[in-house]
Amino acid sequence: MGFINIDEFQPISPVPGCRMRTPFGKNLMLSHLEMDEGAEVPLHSHPHEQGGMLIRGTLELTIGDETRLCQPGSMFLIPPNIKHRAVAVGGPCLVLDVFSPVREDYAELVNHYIPPVDEAEARL
Repeated sequence: MGFINIDEFQPISPVPGCRMRTPFGKNLMLSHLEMDEGAEVPLHSHPHEQGGMLIRGTLELTIGDETRLCQPGSMFLIPPNIKHRAVAVGGPCLVLDVFSPVREDYAELVNHYIPPVDEAEARL
């Protein structure tokens, strides 16, 4: 894949108020996650290792039994099968997440062969 223009990826919405674009290779998935103010990724776990960095905004992040307020530049690592939760606090957030191996559930939602349909055109 090489270089990535994130705007060429159709966003998916895993939970209300969140939009993510998820380019991936054979063993690694990136997630460009935009969160509206107050949006929450509820407490969950998965078998994938996850790392990330807060790019913009303030994020309340819980990993296991610890909760912190993260600011831009804050980085985190979440081991496989550890419960975690994220909430955008005081405004929108932008987070770059990295998953290994590739999250199959997200990869299935991305189809590069069907171009996105403009909703206005679809009604014609």
